[in-house]
Amino acid sequence: MKSADRGILSEHDLKKTGNKIVYGIMVFFILLMIFSMLYPILMTMFNGLKSNVEVNSFPPHFFPQEWHFSNLKDALDYINLPMFLRNTLYIFVGNMVATLVVLGLASFSISRMNVPYRKAFYFFFLMTLFIPATSYMIPNFVNLKELGLLNQYAAFWLPAGANTFFFLLLKNFFDGIHPEILEAARIDGASEPRSFFTIAVPLSIPIFATLAIFIFSTAWNDWFWPSLVMHSEEKYTLATAIYKYVINVKALNTNIKFAILFLVSLPPILVFLVFQKFIMRGVSLSAVKG
Repeated sequence: MKSADRGILSEHDLKKTGNKIVYGIMVFFILLMIFSMLYPILMTMFNGLKSNVEVNSFPPHFFPQEWHFSNLKDALDYINLPMFLRNTLYIFVGNMVATLVVLGLASFSISRMNVPYRKAFYFFFLMTLFIPATSYMIPNFVNLKELGLLNQYAAFWLPAGANTFFFLLLKNFFDGIHPEILEAARIDGASEPRSFFTIAVPLSIPIFATLAIFIFSTAWNDWFWPSLVMHSEEKYTLATAIYKYVINVKALNTNIKFAILFLVSLPPILVFLVFQKFIMRGVSLSAVKG
């Protein structure tokens, strides 16, 4: 018979009055957290299905009195969501490739190759984590301008190849690969790049899947850097387009705004539901060891 996993409190402990009170308080706060997270999503969805008069009425109603599903069609007609979604996915795919090739090879070299002064390189990269991102945003912008890469997707792909946190995360994961596997590949005549792509990468699917979630979240939510380096509407990301054409527009009906925001919130929710096991694993992998 398969034994059940023992939780924090056993059935005997739960019979005690003091433990019941503590357990009840814990459950209450968990339910409160769930409510605080679901309420904005549900409010956005229901407001997007109301009439504009009902959205602006007082006192407000949580559930719509009349359901207006046509608001979703009006939202799609107002803004070209597929084009901005395509631009966001371009950035995500490019950033993922840069992470795999540049950061993957660099971290593999530091982890598994006899690179001179590799500990010095490692601590140098670790030290850069203490530099605020705002301090090198202007130098990055000036460098991209001098290279003629403004309004180009490369303005995102090049900085993605210099992400120190992802580098250290990959390096620590490669440290956990058994060296005997790579030694056997070298004996069979495999070069270091071939060992990386045919052995290290297949064994590192969990960490790359975790990084893909982080990269997707960044590409989806970031609006400041895209609005700084992208100057044409055809290159705007979804977050930048929402900020410029939805949030800052006062002439747009409030219910249509909520409908657009609800449609935009669906893909991240779906990504979380599909890849939640990698997200939970990424939480444990995010502890960078020294």
